[in-house]
Amino acid sequence: MSEGVATVDWQDRLDAWEIELELSAQLDGSDWVTLDRAAAVTGASRAVLRSWYRSGQIPSRLVDGPHGPQRLVPLALVAARAEASPRLRRAAERQIADQAQLELLRDRIDQLERRLSALERGQHGGSG
Repeated sequence: MSEGVATVDWQDRLDAWEIELELSAQLDGSDWVTLDRAAAVTGASRAVLRSWYRSGQIPSRLVDGPHGPQRLVPLALVAARAEASPRLRRAAERQIADQAQLELLRDRIDQLERRLSALERGQHGGSG
């Protein structure tokens, strides 16, 4: 009886690996990616992606994954939809503006450090 259980467990593992290999083969060279991957690439949250596919703004498909059903979306269409989103565009613009501001602040700090260094050299040179 225990042999049958071990065989079933082994068969379940083989089935899971087979499904994972099939999913991997489907995704290789494909534009279809998981919600996590689409969110990471485009900056759109998983909740936003779900609302987009539920409302028909982007296509999606459900495939068997290694741990159950997995939702896939076409990355190119998600990226195009994200680019058209005013909220996501503003967020990207804010991030770029923040990066530019940070560079300006770094440059200003460098200028002040050089000025301070010159002042310190002047003080040491004049008092010696």
